[in-house]
Amino acid sequence: MNLYTLFEVRFPQDRTACSIETHDGLYYSWNDLDRATAKIANLLAGLDLPPGARIAAQVDKSPEALMLYLATIRAGFVYLPLNTAYRAAEMRYFIDDAKPSVVVCAPQNFGWVSQIAFAGGARHVFTLGDDRSGSLLVRATHQSNSFATVDKDPDDLAAILYTSGTTGRSKGAMLTHRNLASNAEVLHDAWRWQAGDVLLHALPLFHVHGLFVASHGALLNGSKMIFLPKFDSADVIRLLPRATVFMGVPTYYVRLLAEPQFGRDACAGMRLFVSGSAPLLTDTFSEFAQRTGHTILERYGMSETTMLTSNPYDGERIGGTVGLPLPGVSVRVVKSGGALCAPEEIGDIQVKGPNVFKGYWDMPEKTAEEFTQDGYFKTGDVGKFDVQGYLSIVGRSKDLIITGGYNVYPKEIEAVIDDIDSVVESAVVGVPHPDFGEAVTAVVVVQPDSTLSEADMLAYLKERIANFKVPKRVHFVPDLPRNAMGKVQKNVLREQFAGG
Repeated sequence: MNLYTLFEVRFPQDRTACSIETHDGLYYSWNDLDRATAKIANLLAGLDLPPGARIAAQVDKSPEALMLYLATIRAGFVYLPLNTAYRAAEMRYFIDDAKPSVVVCAPQNFGWVSQIAFAGGARHVFTLGDDRSGSLLVRATHQSNSFATVDKDPDDLAAILYTSGTTGRSKGAMLTHRNLASNAEVLHDAWRWQAGDVLLHALPLFHVHGLFVASHGALLNGSKMIFLPKFDSADVIRLLPRATVFMGVPTYYVRLLAEPQFGRDACAGMRLFVSGSAPLLTDTFSEFAQRTGHTILERYGMSETTMLTSNPYDGERIGGTVGLPLPGVSVRVVKSGGALCAPEEIGDIQVKGPNVFKGYWDMPEKTAEEFTQDGYFKTGDVGKFDVQGYLSIVGRSKDLIITGGYNVYPKEIEAVIDDIDSVVESAVVGVPHPDFGEAVTAVVVVQPDSTLSEADMLAYLKERIANFKVPKRVHFVPDLPRNAMGKVQKNVLREQFAGG
């Protein structure tokens, strides 16, 4: 079944009801959603594209951007969302790698994007603005508002998502209709989507969290979405009383807590707050519960797998963990030799299930390397289960520091540093060292009025962790470099402080 059909059969009976409301008061009904996606699907179908053609989109967030995605899968093509922050060199890489037949970009970027797209073999370049402008909509206006959704095999590709690129070369994760449908249905049940739910959507549409987890959840439930073009604390606080579900990255919650007017009144009608895409600090988790009376539900997923685990909707949500494996998803933590780890024992996280991707685009050897003989995907994350079965992420295997022959997991040291009163957040990395191989190095953000020194911090750590884990150097910075989804870019820190 085509993924679009799964959503369409769940549209509410009254299709004149609002499906999307924008921050500035525009309303789109479910009929509007169906007809607009039909028009764009007819446009794409009339371009004589090859089977499995990729439709690349680097466009600002808007209801029409979501409709372009839905139209693409409805027409049987493969959607390729691209971060709006990417510039020429990055776009050239993605277009040369994925070879899309169609590229859609923001009107103001048409000049340079079209040159790269046509040089990379694209047949068509359209524009789409966040103000309902652009050649895509002009061309689609003349199309029929009726379209017979293309039948697809569940294992046919629906989307390619490039990995976030915090380390190394970005790889295109191939996600099928089955991958996305199975995860949407599992999360619908796990998070108890209800009649009358309204999603306040503040996430970007080029990433798993905003495009699949958030949008799919509302579409599958026939729920209205209130669309914000980007996260803005004031807008979120203003609109929360009209919503029941909110999904964000940890930075969103930190910024909300920084607003004095944010508290129980704004959240009185809310049912669920979800956090993901980066680790949520336990301090943020605890302060949010105290301020609002709501406990954030943290979950864990990847571009290659969509969602894997979740703290329970009913039951204890434990700060610092990403919860329990979702139904139908097998998660295991293994030692280097492949044996299962005992509770509280750190190892490599591997997963298996209908949500796990088909492989990396045009990289069969890399795909084969990343799966075990019994079919588990090697996530590259390091973690541990507790005795209750809750999973905690310790870090990325690529971030593992080997210093003087000892293994050091950055998350363990970061947790100790983050407990210091004047510390806002920290990141621990390994940098080249002539004696130890790698030197443990801490990069720390402190409060503006802090008098904490490097010597103070090292003395504090020496009393609490083994000496080989104590950083050789501590660097204080105003903020940590992050990618678009809030993940700390440790590769940037390693380069920045390699000479220290």
